[in-house]
Amino acid sequence: MRPLTPFAARAALAALAALAALSTVTACGAADDGGDPKGKKGGEATVTVRIPDPGNAGVLARGKKDGSLDKALAAVGAKVAWTGSAGPFAPAAQAMNADQLDIATGSITSGITSLAQSPGFAFFTATDPDPVGEGILVREGSDITSVRDLVGRKVAVNKGGTGEYLLLKALAKAGIPADKVERVYLRPDQTAAVFNAGQVDAWAVWSTYAVAEIGSGKAHFVADGTAIGSDNYSLNAVRSEFAKEHPEIVKALYDYLHEHSAEEKKDPAAYLNVFTDAGPTAVNGKAKEVQIDFTAKGGTVDPIGPEDIERFETVARFYADQKVTPTKVDIAAHLLDVEKLS
Repeated sequence: MRPLTPFAARAALAALAALAALSTVTACGAADDGGDPKGKKGGEATVTVRIPDPGNAGVLARGKKDGSLDKALAAVGAKVAWTGSAGPFAPAAQAMNADQLDIATGSITSGITSLAQSPGFAFFTATDPDPVGEGILVREGSDITSVRDLVGRKVAVNKGGTGEYLLLKALAKAGIPADKVERVYLRPDQTAAVFNAGQVDAWAVWSTYAVAEIGSGKAHFVADGTAIGSDNYSLNAVRSEFAKEHPEIVKALYDYLHEHSAEEKKDPAAYLNVFTDAGPTAVNGKAKEVQIDFTAKGGTVDPIGPEDIERFETVARFYADQKVTPTKVDIAAHLLDVEKLS
């Protein structure tokens, strides 16, 4: 599965602007209830969990609309403060490090590059790599019919994240030196226009952006996650201090995500167009069919197990070997066993 919602990635700048506006939220995440700066209400503290707004699709969007997430968190003395739109993991990681955000979703690939900095967060869930919703996208009519045809071409990727990983992994599997393909570093939300204008020959991308391109009938994957052999898990991260102070809230959030991601997988359509079926955040027509298919074949939010950690380590070694990170990141040091939290 990709990030928790089918359309999790949104504009990072908007997200950070909204995060910065949360100046009334205290460092420990306590809400200001009834004018009490410690969030005291009825003798008990209500803890605010700062989470990027999920937009119009996915488990959190539906939970926001129907009140089920509020109910689940209220049971452990917490409530949500939505902090703008979800975006790429790198700025979200920076926001957690700066105590402006408590929860975020991202890929293991972008997670590793963020951990190579000065991390103030840990991962507490794992969702299996997307078998069909990520890959190397080419335009219809392209003469690129295999990964080997990428030699000498330009491929758009997001630096250090899913896109760069997918391209490097595909090339390595095909036995092609990485320097035989030109990587064009672009922000994902700026790449569609460049791709459709023919300024790059392919785009290494995930479902958040691939659905619209494939749904338009103008593009297709020349290699998907299965063909590439991707280990690109989707993960949920929590600010380290928040996890130490409020483990019961992290556990409650995990329980909610686990249960409802399983329901989403069974009935993907029920988690699309949650607030509106029109406008730029809605998905309709062929694109909706594509998204439903991707979600149905994706994974669910689960605890991080030993087999997951082994695959995380494989990605960390690969990134070090490919010089994406200067050294191998010790990802195991930044993982939580959510089943032991209480």
